[in-house]
Amino acid sequence: MWADDRASRALGMALVSVTPGQAVLTMAVGPDMANGHGMCHGGYIFTLADSAFAFACNTYGKVTVAQSNSITYLRPGAVGDILTATAREVARAGRSGLYDVRVSREDGTPLAEFRGQSRSLDKDILPGG
Repeated sequence: MWADDRASRALGMALVSVTPGQAVLTMAVGPDMANGHGMCHGGYIFTLADSAFAFACNTYGKVTVAQSNSITYLRPGAVGDILTATAREVARAGRSGLYDVRVSREDGTPLAEFRGQSRSLDKDILPGG
């Protein structure tokens, strides 16, 4: 999945770890990610959280997509910050899952809390799976 995720890689994200129902990704905030106030644009924070969510919910062998998600911004990010998105599974039943993602600065300060609902499709991630 990482090899085909051109969007996450193009933004400079790094996949730190993936275990069943969990994933950790990082991303450095570059100058081209700043909004008109000089802070990290919220869309980049959302994208990092969404990517971590995607890797966490796709750990069970079936193609799984977002059904819905939301984010609450707690603090702004700054150019030069290294952001870490830590996704964890809250619940999974049948084809549905619920995941929380915290996006933090390198000192551990939380910047955003993301919640995603997933839906598994009737399609194996790997052929013949």
